[in-house]
Amino acid sequence: MRHLTASGMLALLSACGGPSSTPETARDVEVATQEAGSPPAAETANPETSQMPATPSADAPVVRIETSMGAIRVRLDRAHAPRTVENFLRYVGESFYDGTIFHRVIDDFMIQGGGYTSGMARKQTHEPIALEISPALRHVDGAIAMARTNDPNSATAQFYICDGPQSGLDDSYAPFGVVIEGMDVARAIASTPTGPGDVPRTEVTIRSIRSE
Repeated sequence: MRHLTASGMLALLSACGGPSSTPETARDVEVATQEAGSPPAAETANPETSQMPATPSADAPVVRIETSMGAIRVRLDRAHAPRTVENFLRYVGESFYDGTIFHRVIDDFMIQGGGYTSGMARKQTHEPIALEISPALRHVDGAIAMARTNDPNSATAQFYICDGPQSGLDDSYAPFGVVIEGMDVARAIASTPTGPGDVPRTEVTIRSIRSE
């Protein structure tokens, strides 16, 4: 188990979020910026996300992420992150995520995927979107958010799901929904043994993401 400070978390996600970085360079950044310290204090989930109903609606569509380790259902928050949700659903509608992998996983931090296929082959994406931040959306346990490079306006298709609350990422990255079912699957993925760059030693595949 590893604990990252806010600075370490930001550097890690910035380094691995975009198409220009590789696991090796991202790993170098993490090692250079990680500091000793206590984990973030426990916090309760934001009621505007954690208590959302489990059935789809226009402002709260639900997607199902089928992985090689099980299914995860995620409710998206179109009301507070309209551009980010539409961007994500565009990729979902194009079946872009089918066959991609969770290419970086860190226990008690997050699982990141949606940008590479088997063997770390990078997928081509649409143009990046602008960073969309809402005080109603926080990095609670199970939050889904967009990964990016050091440029705040560089998010394309890659996303991550928080394994535990990650308040150090608030107001720097863009959450746009929360897991409503299958958090046990997300935690199992997060605890997968990894090699250099936090890449799982056994590939974890995203078989599909579909709207319900």
